[in-house]
Amino acid sequence: MKKIVVGGQIDKKEVAQMIEKYADGRFEVEVKSDLDAAMAIKSGKADYYFGACNTGGGGALAMAIALVGRSNCATLSMPGKIMKEEELRQQVTDGKKAFGFTAQHKEKIIPIVMDEILKLSE
Repeated sequence: MKKIVVGGQIDKKEVAQMIEKYADGRFEVEVKSDLDAAMAIKSGKADYYFGACNTGGGGALAMAIALVGRSNCATLSMPGKIMKEEELRQQVTDGKKAFGFTAQHKEKIIPIVMDEILKLSE
């Protein structure tokens, strides 16, 4: 079974619950510290990383960027700005593994990103 880890600085439990809802039992979801979550991606023990913070990129993605590289990470939203749906989907199809966003946008981002991840996992 594929695995999604949740890092970031805020709303980890809520983010994990939303991912589980949209994963439809097809992914194991685990909340970890930022370092442990990024290490899980780097080592191949997890397939995707989700993280929320107040800026969408700093606390949400800093460890993931440091360990797996910016080319594998995407900031999906920032305060007052969220990617369009087609851009969100493109980040997944482009092979990004770590996604950061502001906690205020989780209800919009998680369903779209999970839908695209599930398409790739079929």
